[in-house]
Amino acid sequence: MKPVRRKDREVSHREALKLLDTAEWGTLSTVDRDGQPYGVPLSYAHKNGCIYFHCARDGRKLDNLADNPRVSFCVVGRTKVLPEKFGTEYESAVAFGVASEVFEQERYDALLWLLEKYCPAFLEEGKQYIELKDKATKVFKIEISHVSGKARR
Repeated sequence: MKPVRRKDREVSHREALKLLDTAEWGTLSTVDRDGQPYGVPLSYAHKNGCIYFHCARDGRKLDNLADNPRVSFCVVGRTKVLPEKFGTEYESAVAFGVASEVFEQERYDALLWLLEKYCPAFLEEGKQYIELKDKATKVFKIEISHVSGKARR
C-alpha cells in the first residue's frame, strides 16, 4: 500500500478505526471483470477487524465480488465547507481487504450488529424482521488488511 500523500493530514490507525466504528454509512468499491470500477453506498457494521454488510441475493456488486473479492471501503465522518478558504474540514478512512460471504452464527451476529447500530430501540422487532427476510439476503464481511485515515480539522 502506498502511504498517505499528505502526511500532515494523516490520522492514527486508532483514529481511522474509530471512524469506521462511528460513520453512518460507507462506500464499497469493487471492479468488474472488464476493469470497470463500481462504488455503492452501504450501511455496515465494523466488528472484530471486519466490515459487515448485507445485500440482496443478486446484483452487480455480487457479480463483481465473485470475479474479484478484493475491495476498498471508504467512510466520511464530519465535514464542514470552508468557502473563504476554498477548502473543507473533513475526516475519512479507507479500508482495504477481501470480501467473502458469511454463514450461520457469524451471519446472524452480523445482522444483529447492523440492528444495534441502526435500530437500537427496535431490537426485538428487528430480530423478527431478520427471520422474515432471512432468505432474501446475503451477508458479507470484508477482512480488513489495511486501513488509513485523513482529516483536516
